[in-house]
Amino acid sequence: MASMNDKDYYAILGVEKDASADEIRKAFQTKARKLHPDVNKEPDAEERFKEVSEAYAVLSDPDKRKRYDAMRSGSPFAGGGYGAPAGTGGYGDPFGGGPFGWGPFGAGFGGTSRQRSSRAYRPRAGADVIYELTVDAEKAKEGVRRGVTYQRYATCDVCHGSGSVQAERPETCPTCGGAGHITVDTGLFGVMMMTCPECEGAGKVVADPCSACGGSGRTLTASEVVVDVPAGSHDGDEVRVAGMGNAGTNGSSTGDFVCRVCVPEERLTRSQASGFNFIGFAIPFLVLGLATSTLASLSLMVIIPVVVGVVLVVRDGVRPAPRWWRNAGVAVANGISNGFMIALVFAMMFSCTSGLGRGGYMGYYYW
Repeated sequence: MASMNDKDYYAILGVEKDASADEIRKAFQTKARKLHPDVNKEPDAEERFKEVSEAYAVLSDPDKRKRYDAMRSGSPFAGGGYGAPAGTGGYGDPFGGGPFGWGPFGAGFGGTSRQRSSRAYRPRAGADVIYELTVDAEKAKEGVRRGVTYQRYATCDVCHGSGSVQAERPETCPTCGGAGHITVDTGLFGVMMMTCPECEGAGKVVADPCSACGGSGRTLTASEVVVDVPAGSHDGDEVRVAGMGNAGTNGSSTGDFVCRVCVPEERLTRSQASGFNFIGFAIPFLVLGLATSTLASLSLMVIIPVVVGVVLVVRDGVRPAPRWWRNAGVAVANGISNGFMIALVFAMMFSCTSGLGRGGYMGYYYW
């Protein structure tokens, strides 16, 4: 077997040395489909397929590609390990996501405007769309109806959500034979099992991907919805419109449109929430000091948080709304829970110190 230095992985894939990760991925997919032993019956097809897979395994990984380029150029720094853990050959765990993982294929399906473009058949339920609607206290009390325009992934009109224009069902991935992964002998790096780049681990692919949605079964579009905020609503309440969220991939279920009501008069600012947390943090130390007659020793743990907390609260203005005070109480309770554990440690320290003092005194007495 030729060594890594003797192989021109760029030439094997048919890409330039400055090719992008996306260009390398597309080149591999094209060659892998043509050379897969189940498709190509030429005697050397399997060997060429392994060689192409080996080239992609190295060039698709930034660290491996960097070291490969250095080795090819004869750089004295080629043997560096790049700070990886011992025993990994300078590249970390070859199975930690692998060069065929999500990296080369973008961000998958959730919460991104980038449209998926691959043959992978991966049905996934659509996510909810969260929208925050700001209304004043009077409108929240009376109720209000609002029309909202927003962006979401909707079911593709061309393929009706399946991702395939004509085929009714997905087909077995020709690259991995449905296994979802391929085994590659990379020579220097050993045998590696990696996620199949064709089906992205699903084992199935869309037979004839729709050109409108790229095979995902959904497209990014603008939608409109009318939201009825009921009378008596408060800050943080939610109004849900079923089926108006993001469409799922390859015909999966659609999420909901969730409208969160924001009433500024009832909402704590970030500074106020922090302020009430500080005040709550001081309460366990105040109780501890009173219970153990050590309030003087704990005075800084009480005074400083309270002063800082009051300043943060008052700075943004105190609101008269009952819900505002309820939110303030929740923030104080969170501060109490944070301070309680630290106060408990202080209590144990005081107990140990007190016990040692008595022991020392009794020992002196009996002596």
